[in-house]
Amino acid sequence: MKLKSFLTVGGLATLVVTSAFAERGTDGAVNILQWQAPSMMNPFLSGGDKESIPASLVLEPLASYDQDGKLFPRLAQDIPTVANGGVSKDLKSITWKLKPNLKWSDGSPVTSKDVVFTANYCMDPNGGCAQLNHFKGVEKVEAVDDLTVKVTFAEPMPVPYGPFVNSVSPIIQAKQFDNCIGAKAQTCTEANFYPVGTGPFVVVNFKPNDAVQMKANPNYRDPNKPAFAQVNLKGGGDALGAARAVLQTGEYDYAINLQLAPAMLDTMEKGGKGKILLGFGTNVEFLMMNLTDPSPSLPPQERSTVKHPHPILSDLRVRKALSMALDRGKLSEIGYGSMGKPTCDFIPAPPIFALGSTDCLKQDIPGAKRLLDEAGWKEGSEGIREKNGKKLTLTFVTTTNPVRNQFQAIIKQWWNEIGVDVELRSLDASVFFGSDPSNPDTYQKFYFDIEMWTNYADAPDLGEYVARFTCSRIPGPDTQWQGNNIPRYCDTNYDALVAELGKTAEIEKRAGLVKKLNTILTDGYANVPLVWRSLVSATSNTLGGTAMNAWDSEFWNAQDWFRKK
Repeated sequence: MKLKSFLTVGGLATLVVTSAFAERGTDGAVNILQWQAPSMMNPFLSGGDKESIPASLVLEPLASYDQDGKLFPRLAQDIPTVANGGVSKDLKSITWKLKPNLKWSDGSPVTSKDVVFTANYCMDPNGGCAQLNHFKGVEKVEAVDDLTVKVTFAEPMPVPYGPFVNSVSPIIQAKQFDNCIGAKAQTCTEANFYPVGTGPFVVVNFKPNDAVQMKANPNYRDPNKPAFAQVNLKGGGDALGAARAVLQTGEYDYAINLQLAPAMLDTMEKGGKGKILLGFGTNVEFLMMNLTDPSPSLPPQERSTVKHPHPILSDLRVRKALSMALDRGKLSEIGYGSMGKPTCDFIPAPPIFALGSTDCLKQDIPGAKRLLDEAGWKEGSEGIREKNGKKLTLTFVTTTNPVRNQFQAIIKQWWNEIGVDVELRSLDASVFFGSDPSNPDTYQKFYFDIEMWTNYADAPDLGEYVARFTCSRIPGPDTQWQGNNIPRYCDTNYDALVAELGKTAEIEKRAGLVKKLNTILTDGYANVPLVWRSLVSATSNTLGGTAMNAWDSEFWNAQDWFRKK
C-alpha cells in the first residue's frame, strides 16, 4: 500500500490509496531468474513451460485458471456455459465475447479476427503447432461480429474449454503473424521473439536461451497496472544459483523451478531475504521409456520413429523390471522431502481423478531379476546381462540439475544391481527442452533410451492430458517433432477410452474413465511415475502480490505484482 501526500487549499491532507499500487510503472524493475531460459516467446511452437511461462507476460488467452483451479475470464467478458447460453445445449459449440476496447500493445484494436486467425495458425497441418491438442475436435472457428467468436466442434464436447484457454493457448495478432502460417511458422524470428500482445508487458530485447527484457505495456487494459515499469528475466546457470540469488543475496525478486534438496532450500530460506512458494498440482517426475529405436545407424528421418521398435525397451517385461528395481520412497525423501510424495500414478490430482495406487512403492530387486530372466536376458561378463550377443545397455538422459543428477546416479546403481548397464548423460535444460527442430538433443526427438523430467496437466479437467498419449500424438519428422506422446506409446484400447471420455459429460463418469486410463498407461511402463512433486519457486520478501499457481502460468497475475514499501 502506498501513502501519498498532497497540499490542498485548506492545508496538508493525506490520501490513502486502497490498491496495492497507484499507477502504472511506479515500482521500477522486477528481476526474475528462470534458469531454464526461453528459446522463443511463442508457446505455439514449443511444448515446454520454459517458453510458455515467460510468454504469458505478453500473450494472453480468452480465459485462465486461478491458483485454485477455477476458470476466470481474461480477454473474454465472461465464461460461456450452457446456463448462460454461451455453450450450446447439444455441446457442439461455444461462443466467446471479447471485452470491449481491448488493444494490442501497438495500439491497434483486438478483434474476433485475431482469435479466428490464432485457430487457423495452430490448426494448419504444416505448422507443427505444439498446442494443437487444445483444438481437438474443432470443426471451425468463425467471427460472428468484431467481438464475438464461435467455436464449432465436430462432435459434442462436454468440456469445451480447450481452444484459447490457459497460457499455452493464447491469442496472437493476425497482422503480425499473417505471413507465418504453416511451414513458415518457424522462420518468423521477429514475431516469435517479439510478439505483439495484450498482456501487462512488451518484449524490448530478446536473447534466445539467455535473457529477456520487457517494459510495461502502454496499452494494457487496466490504466493503473502493471506496477513495474520493467521486467528483467535472466536464464542460464542452475537451480542452486537461482535460489541463492533470491533467498541469500537478494539480487533477484523471483526464481522459478527450484528443484533442489529440501534441506538446502530450508537453510537458504532462513536467511530472511525471501520465502519458498509451493503448489501441488499434477506435476510428476517421470521416467520416459523410448519404445522406438534411437540408433544413429538409422537414417536421420527414421530414428526414434514408429518404423523401428526399440530393440530392448519394446519388451514390456524389461520396462516393468526397470520399474520394479526402483525405491520411489527413497527418491522422494532424498530429492524432495515435504515437497514431494512417492507415486505410482500418472495422475495424482485432483482428488476425484486420482487412483491412489501403491503397488509400485515397494522395491523388488529379486522380482526384477526374474522378469529379465524370463525375457531372455542372461547374466554375462561383469554382471551385465546379454541376449543374442547384445548387452543390456541403456542411455539415460535428463537435464543438468542437482536433484535429477543425483536421481540418475542412484537409479543407475539399482539397475546395475539387476544386470543393466547404464550410460548417464546430462543436458542443459535450454537444449533439452529447446524448440529448434534441427537440435538432435531435444526431449521430443528422444534420440536416447530413457529420459527423466516432469510432466503435468494444463488444466484441472484431465481430458486433454490423457489424450496426449494417444497414437496420433507421437512426435516425428512429419510434425517437425511436435507432439506430446514422447515415449511413442500406442494402444488402441487406450485411444478408445480417450474417445469415450471426449463424449462423457458427467464428472463422476469422467473420473472413472480417467482412472482406467491411468491404469492402462502405468501398466504399460512406457511412462514410469516416480515422485508427485510440488512446484517450487522463491520470491523476495519485498515482492508483493505473488500467488503460486499449479494450474496455469506461475506469472498468471504478474499485473498485480508490486514492490512492498
